[in-house]
Amino acid sequence: MDLKRYIRNVVDFPQPGIVFRDITPLLLNQESFRYCVKAFSERSKAISPDLIVGIESRGFIFGSALAYEMKLPFVPIRKPGKLPFSVEEVEYELEYGSDIVQIHSDALKPHQRVVLVDDLIATGGTIQASRVLVEKMGGEVVGINSVILLKEICPPKILQDEALFYLVDF
Repeated sequence: MDLKRYIRNVVDFPQPGIVFRDITPLLLNQESFRYCVKAFSERSKAISPDLIVGIESRGFIFGSALAYEMKLPFVPIRKPGKLPFSVEEVEYELEYGSDIVQIHSDALKPHQRVVLVDDLIATGGTIQASRVLVEKMGGEVVGINSVILLKEICPPKILQDEALFYLVDF
């Protein structure tokens, strides 16, 4: 399936010079959304994860659907201040400043096999921080699923990661 047909390019959003890849049309089309979930499921079954971890916020959409499809638990990774229980966190650097990702401190157990899910990987900062967070808690990241990969700005370390699986690149 040509998923690019269902991804809208919004120029100069959220700021000038950025082309935002809007997945809303993909979600509006049940066939394209189902295609994504099935592709992620087929890939993930081969690596036998114990749970699915979705990254805020669009990773929740695909991650929870994947967890449901695979009959696995779903765990959210969120921005600070969004989780109501005790958390573990990792701070990571952005081009201009830093950010933090958090997970509930009881969300996973040591040695659990984890698939990370997000809608888009660009510079890889959030996905790398999420991986560090899972590993900090003793989990093992065995898969990284993303609908979109921005190849031009994604660092080689991520592009060469055997865990990486994506459906379309720009």
